[in-house]
Amino acid sequence: MDAEISNIKKWIILYPVYINSKKTIAEGRRISAGKACENPTCIEIGDCCAHFKLPFAIELDKAYPRDFMQRGRVRVMLKKEDGTLVNPAISSRKQLMHCVAELVPRHPGRTKKQEPAAASTSGAGPAKSGKGGKKKR
Repeated sequence: MDAEISNIKKWIILYPVYINSKKTIAEGRRISAGKACENPTCIEIGDCCAHFKLPFAIELDKAYPRDFMQRGRVRVMLKKEDGTLVNPAISSRKQLMHCVAELVPRHPGRTKKQEPAAASTSGAGPAKSGKGGKKKR
């Protein structure tokens, strides 16, 4: 158990802010806004790591230092103890960020959330505008 914990400390850290298209570079985004995704969560990032067959650990109690209200981070093992890559397709931290940001918008939980919101906005009729109400004399 102790050997595994010390091993996890050597894994790379991936905060959701790194691939959030709503954040600026100064706020912590690390890839271009065009390639980033909108408001990713730790669970979605973890599922993407599982898709790439990379060992990961989600730490929900940790916070991003620049924005401590943003809770959670993901630790990912890119290289084994002997230095070989776990997944040869992903060789660097930056490449992992690009791959995860590409996969997060297609996450099953995300697609289900967006469908009802899109249906409710398109079905809304014309709204009544203007002041309305009783006039005082």
